[in-house]
Amino acid sequence: MRTRMLTVVALLAALTIAPARAGAASPSADRLPASEETAKERLNTTPRHGEFVDVPYGSIPIRTWIVYPERKGPAGVVLVIHEIFGLSDWIRAVADQLAREGFIAVAPDLISGLGPGGGGTDSVASRDDVVKLVRGLTREETAARLSAVRAWAVALPAANRKFATLGFCWGGARSFEAAAAEPAPNGSVVFYGSSPDSATLAAVKAPVQGHYGGDDERVNATIEPAKTVLKTTGASYEPNVYEGAGHGFLRQQSGREGRNLEATRGAWPRVVKFLRRHLE
Repeated sequence: MRTRMLTVVALLAALTIAPARAGAASPSADRLPASEETAKERLNTTPRHGEFVDVPYGSIPIRTWIVYPERKGPAGVVLVIHEIFGLSDWIRAVADQLAREGFIAVAPDLISGLGPGGGGTDSVASRDDVVKLVRGLTREETAARLSAVRAWAVALPAANRKFATLGFCWGGARSFEAAAAEPAPNGSVVFYGSSPDSATLAAVKAPVQGHYGGDDERVNATIEPAKTVLKTTGASYEPNVYEGAGHGFLRQQSGREGRNLEATRGAWPRVVKFLRRHLE
């Protein structure tokens, strides 16, 4: 009888613990980046220190948002490459979340100096006009601007000299290209960005982690060709496709009847794990 009672107690204890473990598998809202709708609130309430700085670049500096983590010792740098919509509040909120995870997050406005009066994203009247300016950036000019910001960031006293790139959509494609650059990043994260051409893929040295919405056929059509080339060269490529999620799911977390949020919950912990593995 005593043995039977102990068995029942053990089963009850297991049932009590199980729901807590199941909940832990899905990160809470404050451990995920803000959505576009909640970005401003996140920026207004964060305890972390973020600021705009001017990174030297020829005669026109690159306006850059930087957020420092609250930690002892040097940290790895994550270069955040914005969407085709420029340096938005949402991108700045993503940088804040990266800092929460222990990284120095650096988000340059890549159209700095190209807007009205020599301004950047903030100087442009409409999102459509921002898109035009971003699309007008050549691959070479974008790479040069990113290189200038990277060199400045890894030289910061708080940096450990390691860096990764992380980009979204247009910026995701640039992040994939950066994996083939010199010096190569310690890792590159791609959110729903198209893979580069075969010549660029053949030069990829950095490990690449990709995150794609399942309902994003235009971008997803470039995954298999990238896998084929990178398998040949031996470079690490980890594509993750989230069923039912759409393009831009990390920003539009309320979309697709919960699938975008589900994709965000699946992707972000993988991103943090990847960055810690390669930057710490």
